[in-house]
Amino acid sequence: MLAAQLDDALHALGYESFRPGQRESIETLLERRRLLFVAPTGGGKSLTYQLPAVALPGTTLVVSPLIALMQDQVRALNERGVPATFLASTLDARELRRRAEAAAAGEFKLVYLAPERLAQSRGLLSRLDCPLVAIDEAHCISEWGHDFRPEYLLLGDLLRWLPDAAILACTATATPVVRDEIVARLGLPADTPQIVRGFARPNLELRAVDPRDRADRNHQIDELLLEAIGDPKSANGAAIVYAATRKQAEREEERLAAAGWRSGCYHAGFSGQDRERVQEAFSSGALDVVVATNAFGMGIDRADVRAVVHLSPPSSIEAYYQEVGRAGRDGDPAWGLLLISAADLHTRRRLIEMDVDGIQKSDEIVEHKWGLFLELMRLAEGGSCRQAAILRYFGSEEPMARDGCGRCDACKSLSSEDHDPEEVTLLVRKALSGVARAQGRFGIGVVAKLLKGSADSRLEWSGLDSVSTFGALKEHPEDWLQRLLRRCVTAGWISFTNQERPLVVLTDEGRAVMLGERPAKLIPPPARGPAPKKGRSGRASVVLDDLDDTGRRIFEDLRAFRLEQASTEGVPPYVVASDRTLRECAVLRPQKRAELLHVHGIGPAKIERYGEAILRIISAH
Repeated sequence: MLAAQLDDALHALGYESFRPGQRESIETLLERRRLLFVAPTGGGKSLTYQLPAVALPGTTLVVSPLIALMQDQVRALNERGVPATFLASTLDARELRRRAEAAAAGEFKLVYLAPERLAQSRGLLSRLDCPLVAIDEAHCISEWGHDFRPEYLLLGDLLRWLPDAAILACTATATPVVRDEIVARLGLPADTPQIVRGFARPNLELRAVDPRDRADRNHQIDELLLEAIGDPKSANGAAIVYAATRKQAEREEERLAAAGWRSGCYHAGFSGQDRERVQEAFSSGALDVVVATNAFGMGIDRADVRAVVHLSPPSSIEAYYQEVGRAGRDGDPAWGLLLISAADLHTRRRLIEMDVDGIQKSDEIVEHKWGLFLELMRLAEGGSCRQAAILRYFGSEEPMARDGCGRCDACKSLSSEDHDPEEVTLLVRKALSGVARAQGRFGIGVVAKLLKGSADSRLEWSGLDSVSTFGALKEHPEDWLQRLLRRCVTAGWISFTNQERPLVVLTDEGRAVMLGERPAKLIPPPARGPAPKKGRSGRASVVLDDLDDTGRRIFEDLRAFRLEQASTEGVPPYVVASDRTLRECAVLRPQKRAELLHVHGIGPAKIERYGEAILRIISAH
């Protein structure tokens, strides 16, 4: 198909220009007749089969797992003058026969078909003049993907029934190994082109937060909604809040409704009519916020979604990026907020191990699903650009994978991270020693108490209150120690026993790190103290209420030293020392180099570089 013909067909569908990867994909499909196209949610995958369908003779068949998606696309195509229909279980038998007969007679340019109807549609397919088969959400055919659906395994037979049709498989989420599995299961040639485009979302600001408690969690959500779409009385745009359970979705929707938001709730427990009502209200703009389980959002053609909130982590990076990618499809600034908590790891492990329809999962599948979840947790807990990590995960070579997005919370705070490798190694080895002591007997919470040196009956009766590890990290709060241990889980050093009540165990890699045989490459979690007070300027200022007059003078003198040293070295002041480090020096007032090790943020390297000067300033008071 010539370039001019592509442009004419594009304009006939109501579009002005192609998005990244679209023209290349269409040209490749028409030339090679086989293509796997991977692009993010909102990346315009549907155009790669709709445009050829309009230009080619005959009726294109589109396999899609979501009735809502089929309905929306069919409606939009008919409005543009392109005859299209769908076949799904929501239609009665009489209407299904009528549409099938019309399709066989060539009355439609596109026919959408749910995968569960493939077996019943063989008669129709044998009569269809079909130049192209498009398989949407193609990752569903992969048992190693995040959303495997057994009915997709019938697609290999479908393609054998239509040997002369070109084949397009498209998805928003597929790692290299999943992409190869898609090609193999569809029976496509090994050299089938695979195009991965448009994953970078420079307008999307990703954040991951571990709230202190429920009040803090609610505050994080409310602040994001205010930042993204305004207050309930003057909302500009929309938001989707994803919940892990139906109960959680209903509870959060009630909270938002009480705050004045035009909100709705959506999950599989509602009737089809109620779900359709909420979906239509959201699509039309009658609702500003929908709180839903992961079933909601696919096929929603609302470009002004400004924020997507996850109340807890979904099952994988694939699922996360597909869902958060529903924000900012118009290219304007948008936000994604991922909330994590201590319960997420063992809750997800239990869900992964649960039998499905009485069928027990193999150990191989369980470990694979667990690995997918840990990849997401590493992303959430990690200290590097979130979008760059996602792009690398999907095998994208876009510049952002190398340079970072500059917008996510990690990019904004990464430059302020100053962790001494020796200090981190010692910290991690102590934490892992605590796990080794509690091996297979307790959960993360008890190990944190062990490291803190907290009084606990379980530690007493087990004798762990008298081991050398008891209180090994007593200078840190318990909740901080729990977050440190969770980072060790995502690093692959700690795992859980296969029981209803998850008990921590060291992995082989964790034992090697504990013994100093392998490096401890990990960024410790940030400190969480009381919220900083605001001065007259409205900017956060350091809380010094618990410092006496001498402590305040020490703090200010250390600040002056930090500024002078930073100017001399040509680095930002936080590289020399954080405010917390200076404040702890002013409170603890160490007199010897060894005592400096008890101060947050000071390790052997910092002592060697700044120790004498810090001790001199403190002793001067």
